[in-house]
Amino acid sequence: MKSVLFVCLGNICRSPIAEGVARHLIEQGRHGITVDSAGTGSWHVGEAPCRHSITVAHNNRIDISALRARQVTKNDFKNFDLIVALDQSNYNDLKAMGAKNLVKLGEFGFGGADVPDPYFFDGFEGFEQVFSMIESCVKQLLNERG
Repeated sequence: MKSVLFVCLGNICRSPIAEGVARHLIEQGRHGITVDSAGTGSWHVGEAPCRHSITVAHNNRIDISALRARQVTKNDFKNFDLIVALDQSNYNDLKAMGAKNLVKLGEFGFGGADVPDPYFFDGFEGFEQVFSMIESCVKQLLNERG
């Protein structure tokens, strides 16, 4: 695997965290993997990750503040070796768009479970839980596929 794209709904919570965690781990492990993130929806295109995502990443020594949301395109399916959906809904949307090399992040350590969308949680605690789940799954993904 030379490239991976993490995809959630709006590209302001989960997928930028996954991108940041993957970049951090890749730098530490000297893997030569290109990483990006995108959303299936267009609502937040051009926006930075949400405040809580930036904070939870920062608390874990990862800076995602410069990332900007973008919408996934069909060209991404040609340009990335692996497309990683953060939940079943996004998986289904990506499959319908024609993604072939498609997996769910939760397949790497959580039995295929969805990574819940913390944007709809009350408070910061949900972001910490989601960060922990994403970090664990991304580590496993890189161990298996990197």
